[in-house]
Amino acid sequence: MRAMARRGSSAARDRESGPYVELDRDAWAALGAATEQPLTPAEIDRVRGLGDELDLREVEEVYLPVSRLLSLYAESAEHLHRVQGEFLDQPQPPRTPFVIGLAGSVAVGKSTTARLLQQMLAHWPAHPSVELVTTDGFLFPNAELVRRGLMDRKGFPESYDRKALLRFVMDIKSGKDEVTAPTYSHLVYDVVPAERVVVANPDIVIIEGLNVLQPARDRADGRVGLAISDFFDFSVYVDAATADIRRWYVDRFLRLRDTAFRNPASYFSRYGGLTETDAVAEANRIWDRVNGPNLAQNVQPTRGRATLVLRKAADHSVRFVRLRKL
Repeated sequence: MRAMARRGSSAARDRESGPYVELDRDAWAALGAATEQPLTPAEIDRVRGLGDELDLREVEEVYLPVSRLLSLYAESAEHLHRVQGEFLDQPQPPRTPFVIGLAGSVAVGKSTTARLLQQMLAHWPAHPSVELVTTDGFLFPNAELVRRGLMDRKGFPESYDRKALLRFVMDIKSGKDEVTAPTYSHLVYDVVPAERVVVANPDIVIIEGLNVLQPARDRADGRVGLAISDFFDFSVYVDAATADIRRWYVDRFLRLRDTAFRNPASYFSRYGGLTETDAVAEANRIWDRVNGPNLAQNVQPTRGRATLVLRKAADHSVRFVRLRKL
């Protein structure tokens, strides 16, 4: 890792006094120049989210070095696992998956980033089995949110079944052969009771969500509890200026108005017939009431807890990267 920092030192010399090494786009892209691109344009197109500007160049210059860095971390963790086993006189202790937390705002492109990294990491021979789990499935069902008076705070930390999510991550890091997680339907805007995601003996697990980097809460008895981020081996935060994220959210709302919202089965079908002016007004109202406050109060404050920060420009391209020093 020190070698990587030295290569980017010319671009980051004035910004290396803090806990992060900061590399601009060109310095970061140079780190992946000698690495073969594992994905085809068709594969990239399949993981692209609605409204995300993601092309082959962006993948090669930004996400290829990210995937290689994550692969190196995973391989190092495996080596440390073996060394610790030998120290404890357990030559073959149970292996646990390498867990990556990925956080960021609504509409910042974190879901696309998570899907892309899943595909790229699975191409590295050291860890072919990579699972992706989103925390949406751990939201309380809509009926429970209504009962608790939290429907207008969906996506805020208190709207999740944090105990169930913590149990899931602890089971993953305990090395259980098979762990399941609830699934979520964006069409009906609710948890699907009869469906489960099965995670079986993965090499790497990516856990993506708004609040995955939240710190532990103080308990009623004065003790500090556990947070899911306590069990992450690496964490990524996808960042951008709030004004840009807001604009991306409104643009995505307009695209959904012309696509998914037209489906009669969609929870948001009532928005399908809005004029563009009314749709923009409604999107801004939702942002001001829900997504904006959640970003400012809960999501953005966790940025400093990430191992790696990907900072996007107004065109969705990553302009610089911050990597926490070892």
